[in-house]
Amino acid sequence: MVAADTRDVRFPTSRELDGSDAMNPDPDYSAAYLTLRTDAADGAEGHGFVFTIGRGNDVQVAAIEALLPYVVGRDADALCADPGALYRELTGDSQLRWLGPEKGVMHMAIGAVVNAVWDLAARRAGKPLWQLLADAEPEWLVSQVDFRYLTDALTPGDALRLLRRGKEGAHTRAQVLRERGYPAYTTSPGWLGYSDEKLTRLARQAVAEGFTQIKLKVGADLDDDIRRLRAARAAVGPDIRIAIDANQRWDVGEAVEWTRALAGSGPYWIEEPTSPDDILGHAAVRAAVAPVKVATGEHAHNRVMFKQLLQARAVDVLQLDAARVGGVNENLAILLLAAYHGVPVCPHAGGVGLCELVQHLAMFDYVALSGTTEDRVIEYVDHLHEHFTDPVRITGGHYAAPTAPGFSSQMRPAALAQYGYPHGAFWTADRAAAGAAAIAVDRRAARASGRPGIPAPRRPPHGTPHPPATEGEA
Repeated sequence: MVAADTRDVRFPTSRELDGSDAMNPDPDYSAAYLTLRTDAADGAEGHGFVFTIGRGNDVQVAAIEALLPYVVGRDADALCADPGALYRELTGDSQLRWLGPEKGVMHMAIGAVVNAVWDLAARRAGKPLWQLLADAEPEWLVSQVDFRYLTDALTPGDALRLLRRGKEGAHTRAQVLRERGYPAYTTSPGWLGYSDEKLTRLARQAVAEGFTQIKLKVGADLDDDIRRLRAARAAVGPDIRIAIDANQRWDVGEAVEWTRALAGSGPYWIEEPTSPDDILGHAAVRAAVAPVKVATGEHAHNRVMFKQLLQARAVDVLQLDAARVGGVNENLAILLLAAYHGVPVCPHAGGVGLCELVQHLAMFDYVALSGTTEDRVIEYVDHLHEHFTDPVRITGGHYAAPTAPGFSSQMRPAALAQYGYPHGAFWTADRAAAGAAAIAVDRRAARASGRPGIPAPRRPPHGTPHPPATEGEA
């Protein structure tokens, strides 16, 4: 590995309230982006990233950069042959573990580095990642999993039996996947900032496009949620599943009361009803709101939390995230835990590139592990895909199986140039426009008051601040 590049990439999704929910009203969907470069004749690269929602993306980039000495100068063949060795090396660094252990900014950065290696490995093998995993020998896949802290819930022997069983009929399921795709549900109608008219229009559109499940954000105002859920139900009819997502808004008791108040419109699951760290709280909510299911996992720090959620019978639906934990290796552990405990996996997606990544994990699970798509769907949101070289394709409410080699994680150079922060073309123009608008406002105010005005420095229209002045600008 001869070099690595990092980028802070931010998209102004807050301008249209795309992504808005009860806890995150104005997200600017962003990616701390990594490219690993080799000296191979074919110019093969590996791409990985961490999803964030704006401010703090620079911190995530810095965390990734702190890990680059582990990969730059290493033999690419060795890294691709055994990504698990790199995963264990990164998560085992004693000084980095003090910042976690295995949680937070550094652990997510580890995920970006590990995922970039898997992307490179799949590219060099000439396969999409889901196929690389599905074709792998069970013994090798088991070697990629760190079973520390897991053996009271899943042993290496258990995992090997699951993967060997998953090989039975895998070829046929791979053909079915290529022909039909993998079931999806869409969150696009349900952002909390959308009007009722936009919600119902997009809900009807989703059904017309073949989706059999949609999701609504809830949790800001109960009366609004009752009205919006009723409107959605009227728009899609009785046979379409509607999931609801509180994004961690409630205490346990409040979660129970609020979910029961919404139960009349038949929600399929309540997602993240309380703190993502509160395993016993999720178990209490699950017991109290059945038959409404409880779903969570997008903010679970690591495989140990997923183990405990399963052991405590706290979830009906497990929602892994491709960029929250330590990359493909840790998500293999999570998929194995879910398969062993018989809990369906419905991956979280929607943020920058998350749909592109999680489709590979879910498709591997179907082809070579669980062997089923029953009660399993991948989240889909219909924005920002155009910025990737291998964007997801949705047909009839299903993800089409990727065919291009890799993890579908590479962003287009034009997108990096346009939305790189703070010096990309979009953000440079945005600052210039904000500055011009501020000067115009100050001049109008000065004229109205009859006195000269001095333009005051102003922030951009959204919360992403100007970069600090350089020494020459100060």
